[in-house]
Amino acid sequence: MYLSTLAELALGSRLKALSDQFYAAADEVYRACGASIESRWFPVLRYLWESGPGTVGEVAAAIGQTHSAVSQLVDKLDAAGMVRRERDPQDGRRSILVLTGEARQALGALGPVWQAIRRGVTASLGEQGERLLAALAACEEALKERPIVPAILAEHSALLAQPLEIVPYAPALAADFYRLNVQWLERYFRVEEIDRQMLSDPERYVLAPGGALLFARMGGQAIGTCALLHESPGVYELSKMSVDESFQGLGAGRKLLDAAIAEFHRRGGRELFLESNSRLRTALRMYEQAGFELQPSTRAGSHYERADVYMIYRAPAERLAG
Repeated sequence: MYLSTLAELALGSRLKALSDQFYAAADEVYRACGASIESRWFPVLRYLWESGPGTVGEVAAAIGQTHSAVSQLVDKLDAAGMVRRERDPQDGRRSILVLTGEARQALGALGPVWQAIRRGVTASLGEQGERLLAALAACEEALKERPIVPAILAEHSALLAQPLEIVPYAPALAADFYRLNVQWLERYFRVEEIDRQMLSDPERYVLAPGGALLFARMGGQAIGTCALLHESPGVYELSKMSVDESFQGLGAGRKLLDAAIAEFHRRGGRELFLESNSRLRTALRMYEQAGFELQPSTRAGSHYERADVYMIYRAPAERLAG
């Protein structure tokens, strides 16, 4: 299931899908048993049945829903003849919710259905059902102690306060090198065999021949990468430049590019080139700003089907001399 791969990012969506599934199951059971209520009515009806008349605010607080959501649900229950609004005898400025006789009659016949639901859930889910209920209770308590929105915003601020760092290759980053590049290639082009070979074993195809791998990292997570391939003595290729698209706008691409150029100079390189595609206009502008010059034709012997752009780096001194 796709949503499960997103973990915390899809928590709300997964709970919504699970909730809809349980609602649909309960509605089907109610219809099969001839009950005249709907599953989404249950929390409000059950609370009023057990606790007596109450305000919308009291019901909302008791069942953990917003005032607006309960108010809208009460409108539906009113239209269905299950709940009516009456003036509070203690405070004429507010109304209270009262179950109708029809609602009490309907709820009074649901004991066997509710017992069957309890048993059926246990039979279907087994120990997982008990764990789910315990986990929900623990989650509700945790959210009371520390609401999730401030927690998320605090983490966001902390992340943005951390510097975007450029780090060299470490074995633990091999999977990120593959992930970032495949993600980018599949979005814009396709993964060619030469890509797959290099991405699957960067130590053999990048580092062993004398190249380098760099990574942009934020909050301990790799968000971008690039490779400096050793083509021949003094000649290097800038390749495999990729930044996670959900981290655009942080300057990771330019920092990686500057770091790769600095590494090229540190090694005493005499020629640095890259191959790209004319569709990637933003990237091409960045390369030009960094000192790469567009060549009139593609590079002879190019390994990539997608390459229709060939650029060579000119250091600032070279450009001035030219």
